[in-house]
Amino acid sequence: MMSPNQIPTSRGVYRFAVATSCCTILLLMAGALVTSNDAADSVPDWPLAYGKLIPPLIGGIRFEYTHRLIAGTVAILTLILAVWLSFVKARPVAKLLGWISLFLVLAQATLGALRVYLIHPMLSATAHATLAQIYFITIVGLALYLSPWWRADVKEIDDSKSPSLRMLTTLTTLAILAQLILGAAFRHGAFGIDPHLVGAGVVFFMVVWTGALAKRRFRENRDLRRCTILLHSFFGLQILLGFAAWYAVRVLAIESDQPTLPYVILTVAHVLGGALTLAASVIFTLVTFRIWRGNITRVWDRSGSSLQHSTERAGA
Repeated sequence: MMSPNQIPTSRGVYRFAVATSCCTILLLMAGALVTSNDAADSVPDWPLAYGKLIPPLIGGIRFEYTHRLIAGTVAILTLILAVWLSFVKARPVAKLLGWISLFLVLAQATLGALRVYLIHPMLSATAHATLAQIYFITIVGLALYLSPWWRADVKEIDDSKSPSLRMLTTLTTLAILAQLILGAAFRHGAFGIDPHLVGAGVVFFMVVWTGALAKRRFRENRDLRRCTILLHSFFGLQILLGFAAWYAVRVLAIESDQPTLPYVILTVAHVLGGALTLAASVIFTLVTFRIWRGNITRVWDRSGSSLQHSTERAGA
């Protein structure tokens, strides 16, 4: 019986998953542009725009319509990816993640439609932004799972001490996701900025703690060093963008009746920085589970009809 790490995956489908992840980054930026330019109510109908496939691209309409075009592109890419994974020789988890990604992107489109028709606008808009982040980390996780690195022989770690690095990276990821939800709720007017500021303090503590533990226990592990650098780099940038976004909200937005270019750039960059920080934390978490010596995997036999547990060394 072949272990999951021995099942070859097409390099083409891996590259396609990476490309879909990159397109999702563009989609997150497009969504942030809609909010920062106060363009969420520019198009009153869905899926058409003013009853047309291509509306007049004026004012806020151009931001909302561009967002829809990129969202449609990402949905098509996700459908292709899910179908592709169903027909290539790939691990069952990869196939499952492909269809979960498709479900998430369809649910995201539904929430977008609810926002257009002003059904609980603050709640639907916050849920729409939250689900976008969940979809993004799902597709990033799928790309990592399909990568050649995941199937290669890797240096294992003994992560038996308490707290384990696996637990800390998982909690850090959840803290960052919660912080992004608080940020989305603030941007869409659900409540003030105070909960988001408290969340920033929690995330700062978790990121520093996780990185310090990884460096202290596993300094010689190259994969964990890279993950730590990636997470700390994005988070450090995000802190700077957070101060800049606070200035944009508290100063620039008050001084002008309309969104100014510096305000839009700073707030969109802050949203993007949050998404990339979350993705870095997800990658860190998945890497710790991949190289953990006690890694437990579920293996389908070749007929795909039975499931059994196996404990094995990574790359064995």
